[in-house]
Amino acid sequence: MRLKRGKPIELHHNRAGARYLKNIVYGGLDGIITTFAVVAGVAGAALNSGIILILGFANLIADGISMAIGDYLSTKSENEYHEMERKHEKEEVRKYPAAEKEELIKLYIKKGMKKSDAVKLVNDLAKNKKIWVETLISEELDIAPIEESPIKNAIFTFLSFFIFGLIPVSVYLIDYFYADLISNVFIITIILTAIALFLLGIFKVKVTGRNWLYSGMETLIIGGVAAGAAFLVGKLLAGMVG
Repeated sequence: MRLKRGKPIELHHNRAGARYLKNIVYGGLDGIITTFAVVAGVAGAALNSGIILILGFANLIADGISMAIGDYLSTKSENEYHEMERKHEKEEVRKYPAAEKEELIKLYIKKGMKKSDAVKLVNDLAKNKKIWVETLISEELDIAPIEESPIKNAIFTFLSFFIFGLIPVSVYLIDYFYADLISNVFIITIILTAIALFLLGIFKVKVTGRNWLYSGMETLIIGGVAAGAAFLVGKLLAGMVG
């Protein structure tokens, strides 16, 4: 809430957008880093743009789908676990309401609340069974009451992985169709990927809450290490083939 001219003004947060921000950030980071690692490895082996595109797009599709499926199953499992615990707590509240109240009172007292305040709060919560059950789940098991859509999570993860993962192969795509239009293709790819990594690291601050510069540099360095290792492996393998 923010005061303006003595009048309270509610700040409305975009909860739907924030809910999928994690999928966008980490899907994008994985897409950039893994795809650039593939590109760097093939470039290190001194193979042509066609090979880079084949392996790059194969990585985009295969890893993107794999990440999306993993996200779908993970979210679905969390939702199912939450629903199971909700049913369990509903049954406990129905059978042993006094014991459940006492348990919640002890939790609040342990957190530093006065017993009289804890008793009043729990009695107020118990007036609404749904809120009471969700509070028990949240306080006892530390499970957030918000359920996410497994399908939407999977879609956001895949799209973010694919879109950001296109950045490392985009220069090679142009070079493939318009040969000699771009000189130093790999250097341009490195620059674009580094910029994307740094910006996505800054964007990640919305999830982590850390310093933007530190987050950007950290993401850039991690991506650079992965890409550098892949490039060296490509060089090594090219020498072995030769």
